[in-house]
Amino acid sequence: MLIFPAIDLRAGQVVRLTEGDYDQMTVYGTDPLAAAASFKAAGAEWLHVVDLDAAKDGGQQNFAIIEKLAKESGLTLEVGGGARSEESARRYLDAGVFRVIVGSAAVEKPALLETLAARYPGRIAAGVDAKNGFVAIHGWRTVTDIPAFGFVSRLPEQGVDTVIYTDISRDGKLMGPNLDAYARLSEIDGLRVVASGGVSSLENVEALAKMDVYAAIIGKALYAGKIDLKQAIAAAGGGKIA
Repeated sequence: MLIFPAIDLRAGQVVRLTEGDYDQMTVYGTDPLAAAASFKAAGAEWLHVVDLDAAKDGGQQNFAIIEKLAKESGLTLEVGGGARSEESARRYLDAGVFRVIVGSAAVEKPALLETLAARYPGRIAAGVDAKNGFVAIHGWRTVTDIPAFGFVSRLPEQGVDTVIYTDISRDGKLMGPNLDAYARLSEIDGLRVVASGGVSSLENVEALAKMDVYAAIIGKALYAGKIDLKQAIAAAGGGKIA
């Protein structure tokens, strides 16, 4: 299993939200490149980046920082936030981002998701954020009536091979991931599952690795000193995919 340390960007700063609430934001630093360098020093090979400004309001406000991370961090980036058109997704890819996460647009523009997945195979993921079992969009502010599991189960039919699934109720709360959800999701054929939300201990990492989950994102637990990244990579099996 891979480990993706996370950087969430808002106004150029490294921040974390609690349950996706923009009013419950903690600033952990003003230098995203320094944060990325610390992750690389611990043995990370990937970096999960979210432009929170873009996720909330559209646009790609933190694009220059993301481009700098892609070109200078030495890490392989997957990026979410602001990919709501083919042009905006391609802009990230052209900047050196390996994988672009399509979130709200995956729900509102399914044809766009299919087009991107076909045009950039292996480099487009769906970002599915779930609240009480239903898909949330627009920076988690709007909860739809779409059952999250049903939505995810149809992604392979759309040509999507990777999903980043976040249980909003766990995000930023250091209470452990929703293991039941990931056990169920990992059974979907043709889909690589990235666990996001609540991963805060080596036991959490080991439990997810045993489910053959593709990757786990660790955010707040790193910044709060609850988990050591180097140890988490080791617990995940060295951070490699067989």
